[in-house]
Amino acid sequence: MPISHRSSKVLLRVLLSLSAIFALFIPILLTACGGSASSTSNSSGAAQGKWTWMGGSNTPSAPGVYGTQNTPSTTNVPGARGAAVSWTDNSGNFWLLGGTVINMSTGTTISLNDLWEFNPATNTWMWVGGSNTANAVGVYGTLGVPSTTNIPGARYGSVSWRDLSGNFWLFGGQGYDSIGANSYLNDLWEFNSAAKTWTWVNGSSTAVNATRFYGTQGIPNSSNIPGVRIYSASWTDNSGNLWLFGGTGADLTGTIGQLNDLWEFNPQTKEWTWMSGSNTVPSQFGGQPGVYGALGTPAASNVPGGRSGSVTWTDGSGNLWLFGGTGFDSTGTQGQLNDLWEFNLTSKMWAWMSGSSTVGATGSGHSGVYGTEGTAAPSNIPGGRGGAMSWMDSSGNFWLFGGYGFDSTGREGNLNDLWKFNLTSKMWTWMSGSNAASTNVNSNSGVYGTLGVAAATNTPGARSGAVSWMDSSGNLWLFGGDGTGSTNTSGDLNDLWRYQP
Repeated sequence: MPISHRSSKVLLRVLLSLSAIFALFIPILLTACGGSASSTSNSSGAAQGKWTWMGGSNTPSAPGVYGTQNTPSTTNVPGARGAAVSWTDNSGNFWLLGGTVINMSTGTTISLNDLWEFNPATNTWMWVGGSNTANAVGVYGTLGVPSTTNIPGARYGSVSWRDLSGNFWLFGGQGYDSIGANSYLNDLWEFNSAAKTWTWVNGSSTAVNATRFYGTQGIPNSSNIPGVRIYSASWTDNSGNLWLFGGTGADLTGTIGQLNDLWEFNPQTKEWTWMSGSNTVPSQFGGQPGVYGALGTPAASNVPGGRSGSVTWTDGSGNLWLFGGTGFDSTGTQGQLNDLWEFNLTSKMWAWMSGSSTVGATGSGHSGVYGTEGTAAPSNIPGGRGGAMSWMDSSGNFWLFGGYGFDSTGREGNLNDLWKFNLTSKMWTWMSGSNAASTNVNSNSGVYGTLGVAAATNTPGARSGAVSWMDSSGNLWLFGGDGTGSTNTSGDLNDLWRYQP
């Protein structure tokens, strides 16, 4: 069930039409990627409310500089990519795995499984594991047994977690299994960041006929396993359990569509529990509609509709929050969503908290209401979008950046708007970036300024499918994605940015 990657403008349009998604089920081909990477530089210090370009290239399609494995260097830099996954370790270092790259001249793509560590104190990258070549096959070893030779295959659109022990977890996406087949995956991996070893924990090592089993809702079982999927959402709760929601993939019957199932995985017992949502999609390429109920009121019957490419936060009480994505509204209409949901871990109920319960016409979505930059208002709301990036700061505020969706006028394209949601007031604030989408007449190119120097005029270009981290000082970090660099040229990026709230 492979799906070819496209640049963000094409990719998320494709997600709007699941029939188009599955028309693209062809093997990913190996291709060379050209470009040049900019060297990194030590920062001259972040400035409040300003972006700083910290490393990588200001133009698309830059190749990686790997250097020597396990040796940090100021010249090292991951190559351009979209739809990778990220973690932050207990020492505050950032980690990056995989992703995909498109050759804009040929339209062919490659997938990656390279693992990188970034030290924000020294501003240096280190290639830790995986291959520095494309489309690497997974090495699974023995189920449950760590090994220095184990490595997940090249992939993109996966989800990731960090547990209470500081270990990293990886699930699914699209990529290469143990026999080199390129398809949707449902393998679960654990990475021990101290020993630097991978363990295949759960799921199938081969994508074809991969095991999937829901069991009884609310009851953990060693036989339970989510089906293969891509572009899901994930959280880690305060007890260290891993949570998974939706994405595009296979339901209980093997039917492909946009899912709205919610799963919990206990790292101690190594068991999955199906917690909420449906175990089927209504039709091939379809998705369950959302049940919204009353705004702000939890109910046992409430559930978000099937969707892909959402963003998530976990609040101080451990409750799970979900925003937007490409999926199905309350009427069963598919488009770009801007609904905000909370799942209460005590009551096990969803509540619709903000945004719209409908998208309008098929393939559409609501415009953003930006208000005044820097000023919160009850009417403010980001437009419908998928493939955005998210953070949560030390004060418990939620942050949202970019993605592919709708601007203040209803135009559709890549975005570079930065938003903050105050959990106490339940209000959104437009903090930075443009309220206009990147289109044929408006590229929303990045303004990079001087490497390592914060400036009020700096801003990342519009993009989707980037990765994000939060450092120990509360700064937001952003890497890569599919979008626009310093020129009007779009493609995969490898620029690294820092924003101090």
